[in-house]
Amino acid sequence: MRDLVFKNLISGQKKRRIISTSEINDNQGIRSIIRRHFVYIVKDLAGGEINKPLPYLYVLKERNNKELREKFFCRIKGSMLAENHGKTLLILFMHSLKITFLNAPLLKQI
Repeated sequence: MRDLVFKNLISGQKKRRIISTSEINDNQGIRSIIRRHFVYIVKDLAGGEINKPLPYLYVLKERNNKELREKFFCRIKGSMLAENHGKTLLILFMHSLKITFLNAPLLKQI
């Protein structure tokens, strides 16, 4: 069995977009849960000074043999400059991925 959820949220006033997916899959007694999030914000740099934030990477892997559970989490943040019709734009983005594996005996307790 596979469940999919997809969200696409757009804010024109804040120049922000959020794309999110969630997938739950049961296969051979193992449930996998995969969640992805992508957010970006566009800022106009009309003032002139460019203050670009530093890139960021965070990775976490956790394995619990006692509870038969495994987790993986990754988050990436960054930015880029773009030019459109003579305007300089700063595009900030953040992407995260979370994967969880659960074994069938644990599912009966939840």
